[in-house]
Amino acid sequence: MAQYSRIEVFNAMSKTGMVPLFYHPDIVLGKKVLKACYGGGARLLEFTARGDFAFEVFSELNKYAIKELPGMIMGVGSITDAAAASMFMQMGANFIVTPSLREDIAIACNRRKVLWSPGCGSLAEINRAEELGCELIKLFPGSTYGPGFVKAIKGPQPWTNIMPTGGVSTEKANLKGWFDAGVTCVGMGSKLISRDVLAKKDFEGLQKKVADTLRLIETIRK
Repeated sequence: MAQYSRIEVFNAMSKTGMVPLFYHPDIVLGKKVLKACYGGGARLLEFTARGDFAFEVFSELNKYAIKELPGMIMGVGSITDAAAASMFMQMGANFIVTPSLREDIAIACNRRKVLWSPGCGSLAEINRAEELGCELIKLFPGSTYGPGFVKAIKGPQPWTNIMPTGGVSTEKANLKGWFDAGVTCVGMGSKLISRDVLAKKDFEGLQKKVADTLRLIETIRK
């Protein structure tokens, strides 16, 4: 079961401003990535469960986080049905992220009081997600909509919390655009944990990049 309440998860997302996204089938490599992100100051990680037997990898990574990385909040992304959401929650997932709005997943997560963040691309979808109890909307793909969409939504609905994923980079101009528009946090995958980093196993470089990006976000938000 989840180690952190949905309120604790949301507060961590709001405080740090960034959720790293990562998937790899190698458990040993995954632990090193997780440790590097933690060392850089990240306190959340979304494991994008896209491969075969991803549940086995997540289970081991979450056990590692609980034992070795105090305060690290592990969640799962790329979930497309309630059965998968329930299975990952049973393995201790602290939050569930979906590429689209699925009411069956909302019900499953709400039943366990686990934060869920659905991918939305219209005001109607955002409103429906919030009616179902969603605290944080995933804007996906962020590159399709851009900061202008966020600003337009936040005008009439300042209570809406948004996390863009896709189209978010570590560059100052990119991050400033998103946070100036009013996002609560950003989800960042390959622009942060790149294929090159994984191929070279440059975990020290990854830790530095995570730390630098978090500092940049903190500066932008002041």
